[in-house]
Amino acid sequence: MIPIRPDSQLRTEKGEVGKPHFEALPPLSLYIHFPWCVRKCPYCDFYSLEKGSNLPEAEYLDVLRSDLEASLPLVWGRPVSSIFIGGGTPSLMSADGIDRLLSSIRALLPVLPDAEISMEANPGTFESGKFKSYRESGINRLSIGIQSFNARHLHQLGRIHDSDEAKDAIAIAMKYFDNVNLDLMIALPEQTLEELEQDISTALSFQTQHLSLYQLTIEPNTWFAKRPPLLPNEDVIERMQNRVEEMTALAGFEHYEVSAYAKPGHQCWHNKNYWLFGDYLGIGAAAHSKLTVNDEIIRQMRHRNPKLYMEGDEIKSRVEEQFTVQSSDVGFEFMLNALRFTGGFPASLFCERTGLPLSFILEPLEKARKKGLLTMDSSFIRPTELGKRFLNDLQQIFLPD
Repeated sequence: MIPIRPDSQLRTEKGEVGKPHFEALPPLSLYIHFPWCVRKCPYCDFYSLEKGSNLPEAEYLDVLRSDLEASLPLVWGRPVSSIFIGGGTPSLMSADGIDRLLSSIRALLPVLPDAEISMEANPGTFESGKFKSYRESGINRLSIGIQSFNARHLHQLGRIHDSDEAKDAIAIAMKYFDNVNLDLMIALPEQTLEELEQDISTALSFQTQHLSLYQLTIEPNTWFAKRPPLLPNEDVIERMQNRVEEMTALAGFEHYEVSAYAKPGHQCWHNKNYWLFGDYLGIGAAAHSKLTVNDEIIRQMRHRNPKLYMEGDEIKSRVEEQFTVQSSDVGFEFMLNALRFTGGFPASLFCERTGLPLSFILEPLEKARKKGLLTMDSSFIRPTELGKRFLNDLQQIFLPD
């Protein structure tokens, strides 16, 4: 059982939930969204547009700097521990464009000397000279969207590269970067266990430091949602997941988050900060933010449409939606994210990142413990093997009434 101090309850005399209080602000990350790609993949539910013949790189970089300048009052003086440039396909940007972007960020924000600076890249956009320049500009972690090395599956997924191009891209990345992640997908249309093993074996052969392995799911408003492919059944998927666990463990990877595997010392800081309810400022079309300001947690979403986003001349016109997260929802939001960590998290982190006492979620914690879905004591909370297997059920226990 977790000891609860009587004075830690955030309740008024009428029983209403009180206002959170933060002793210190969470770590701050910066996310930059680049909304263009060569071709929209049929499974992708991230906001992106096919680039067409004219990519407005210079104009977009101007707006990104203006957006960041207008956002400074929300994060004034706070050091940035990680930067992530995602998309879309950020590697469509020129080397000069990336250098200009990072220079603008450093001019406006105090970026920590050891900050993790990641960029997503796709095979088919790789040029050795360009990626050497990316590294020289300050990118120190590269995340490559491989998805599969199998020609049939690459075709089904609408990828613009083939297996040889994927392997060449990894070789170029490993030449210039000492922190490389490979994105792969499992449970692909009609994929067999043997095909999965071949994909994982090929990925492991490159000796990268991190793997992100996502199960293909059919998301609304995607091409696959309109024409669903035939996916492996649940028994096959379970065998695939077990085989992934075995193969990555033998190769020295730790399965530290639901979809993330890392060599020692190479967990993705940016994603850890996101899942452990740290703060992040998102700039760019369709970017999201979660920020702690004046003892409140606010969320923002920039305009999804790049044209509307770029036409705005101040932060109010670029932010399509902004709201304060209610205290009654904070507990669920925290647990929805933090329970993804396979090794659990310190119990004290809940108070640090939500401004609420742990007693705020004591009832659902006890319910989950009695169901055998998590273990807890005065210092640590972690999902059990059963909780990891039925993660959705565990997370839903924390939904507010």
